Amino acid sequence: MGCLTLTVGLALDLGPNQIMEFTFMLPAGGTECFYQTTWTSDTMEIEYQVIAGSGLDVGFALISPTGYRVVSEFRTSDGIHMVDPTEFGDYRLCFDNSFSKLSEKTVFFKVIINSPRNTAGGQEELADIVSESGVDYRLEEIRGRMDTVYRHLEKSRQVQSMLRAFEARDRYLLEDNLWRVSFWSCLNLIVVISVAITQIYSLRRLFDDTKRVCT
Repeated sequence: MGCLTLTVGLALDLGPNQIMEFTFMLPAGGTECFYQTTWTSDTMEIEYQVIAGSGLDVGFALISPTGYRVVSEFRTSDGIHMVDPTEFGDYRLCFDNSFSKLSEKTVFFKVIINSPRNTAGGQEELADIVSESGVDYRLEEIRGRMDTVYRHLEKSRQVQSMLRAFEARDRYLLEDNLWRVSFWSCLNLIVVISVAITQIYSLRRLFDDTKRVCT
C-alpha cells in the first residue's frame, strides 16, 4: 500500500480555497492511499476520475481522522463527494485496484479545501488596509465583487481541469478502440483473401483433368 501526503507541490492557496490536483498510476492488484489535513469546520470537496486502464473503474474509500468510513465505492469510473463540516486531522483517500490482477489504472483526482479561517483573515486584513489609508470605500460592495470574480475564476478552473481529465479518458478509449478495429479488420482481410485463394484453387482443380482415356 502506497501512502502519500498532499502537501508539497500540490496545493494552490487561492484566497479561502486550497486546491490539490494529482494524477498517478494505480498498479494492478494494488491500493494507493493519500492523506489530506483539515481543520474543524472546513469544507472538503473530492473529485476523481479513472482516465486510463481496462474497465476504467476503481474502488474508492474516504476515511475520517477518527476511522469512520465516510464514502465507500466499488468499481466506479468517477465520483464527486463533499464533506461539510470536516473534522480536525488527516482524512485518508484510498483507491483500490485489487480486483484487477492484470491491468493498471491511471487516476486523476482533485481535493478542494474551503476554510472559513482564511476568509476571515483576508477580510480583516482588507479592513485594516482601508481604515489605515483613510479612503472611504464601500467595503462590503468591493468585497462582494471580489468574491464573485474569484468564484467565477475558480469555477472556470475546475471545469477546465475536469475537461482535461475527460479528454484524456476519451483519448485512451479512442486509441484502444482503434487498435481493436485495426486488429479485427486485418484478421477479416486475411480470412477473405484465404477463402478467395482456396476457392480459386478448388475451381482450377475441377477443370484441370489430367486423366487420359486409353483406346
